[in-house]
Amino acid sequence: MTLYKKISALVLACLLICTPILTSCSLNSSGELSEGDASRTLDAFLSKIKYKTKEQTDIQKDLTIPNVIELPDINTSYPLVVRGTGEIDIEIFSSTEKATANEHDSWLIEMGNNFNRSGAEVDGRKASVSVRSITSGEAVDYITSGLHVPVAYSPSNTLWGELIASKGTQIDLVEERLTGNVAGILMSPDVALKYKSAHGDKIVLSEVLDAAINGELVLGYTNPYASSTGLNMLASMLYSFDNNNPLSDAAVSKLIEFQKVSPPVAFTTAQMRDSASKGLIDAMVMEAQAYSNTPELSNYVFTPFGVRHDSPVYSLGGANNAQLECLQKFIEFCKSDTSQQSASRYGFNKNEDYLGVSPNIEGPDIANAQKIWKTNKTGGDPVVAVFVADTSGSMDGTPLESLKSSLKNASQYIGDNNYVGLVSFSDSPVIELGIAKFDVNHAALFRGAVNALKPNGGTATYDAVLVALDMIRKQQDSLASARFVVFVLSDGEQNAGNSLKKIEAIVDGMNVPVYTIGYNMKDNSELIELSGINEASNINATSDDVVLKLKSLFNANL
Repeated sequence: MTLYKKISALVLACLLICTPILTSCSLNSSGELSEGDASRTLDAFLSKIKYKTKEQTDIQKDLTIPNVIELPDINTSYPLVVRGTGEIDIEIFSSTEKATANEHDSWLIEMGNNFNRSGAEVDGRKASVSVRSITSGEAVDYITSGLHVPVAYSPSNTLWGELIASKGTQIDLVEERLTGNVAGILMSPDVALKYKSAHGDKIVLSEVLDAAINGELVLGYTNPYASSTGLNMLASMLYSFDNNNPLSDAAVSKLIEFQKVSPPVAFTTAQMRDSASKGLIDAMVMEAQAYSNTPELSNYVFTPFGVRHDSPVYSLGGANNAQLECLQKFIEFCKSDTSQQSASRYGFNKNEDYLGVSPNIEGPDIANAQKIWKTNKTGGDPVVAVFVADTSGSMDGTPLESLKSSLKNASQYIGDNNYVGLVSFSDSPVIELGIAKFDVNHAALFRGAVNALKPNGGTATYDAVLVALDMIRKQQDSLASARFVVFVLSDGEQNAGNSLKKIEAIVDGMNVPVYTIGYNMKDNSELIELSGINEASNINATSDDVVLKLKSLFNANL
């Protein structure tokens, strides 16, 4: 928060709860409201908010258990970034670091367009490629579900190809390396200096993990269900804990130790980078190509780990001989000296002396590793989450139906050891479902409560956030070791009740991350600000892709 906001919040808190003894309000060492003052200020605000609580007996349980992810139309959510027009055209799924339309991550877009202009032919017919940029985890969903299967797939590393093969989908490695890249651990200069003085000049992943467990540093990483670097980190951690059997009880026990002191995984690399800039983490994982294009991190120490990220290329079942020949021609085009010089300008082909380390995890074990991580990502402690759902009049029709469908569908990714509650809001908040363990019965109540949501009235977003924080506060004594979190789902700006400026100090002082999901919003700057107070993330979703984004968010946090 800005100094002005901090002072305004403090004055408001004192006027509400400390009158006439203004000196009873206190600030913590950071100049913000202490947790106790935030809690007392929350009470003062709640006394002025009209909200109601529904009886659990009024909820009609929904016993339908979702078991298949509803994927959005791929052309809407992940449009082609290169569109081929050849008589023989092949579609390629590409990881985002080489196929995103920006200054640093568009190498494969350049290659695709150049190839399509090159006059390449197969059997006398014009050949071309179409490229679709999509995160590796989401690409796996489309391919293994059969909903959309391209001719070829180029993830960052081979772990994703092995994961797809383990799910029974035909996939064949055509090229081990399209261009060079590695994942690495980044350490801030001060932390690297301290680490080396204690452990020697060589930075080794197993020793970094031990240092994190011992409280010497805080290491952040990305979601292993969505991120190639995150999946590599998970596999490498388990391997470092037990080289012979990375899924052994000993390895899992060590993972739990690490997760107890590890911050929640970052939803994006940008979120993790922001946490580092604020001094909340001392080290993080990142690809060398991204590191080379992030000048503000140039003084960080980079150490490669795990499998290499050389953008392998796979063909998928159903490709005919002409398509496979076209793919081979494109691979040869990308591997030419001129193309690789271009890749180097984008930040690829660094750390060529690093050979990579196989994590001794293959096929089904990769999926099992993800499940082990999901179960133990909070170090064995539960998560207590309150969902705050917008039911204002603007949500009428498709927006609310999408919200309901996505919440119910994505609820299958909430672990049954966690605790969940539900608040809706229009002109005022309603506690639709109190917090309870997410067992079969409570999950059915949750889906039933979501089914019953109806649109009406204004948008009292921040009143509902305060009610959710109060619900969480009442659980903190009995579930002291739990991680507490709020998820806000909305399509519009607040126009009723308290403003964001009025509640910022309370959210900050309560120290509960608030993840926000904006539906089809032109301006979600307030939601971004809300989620940034306690280092959560914001997702800007459409009605089509919100369920997929919620799945990723829930896998990372629930």
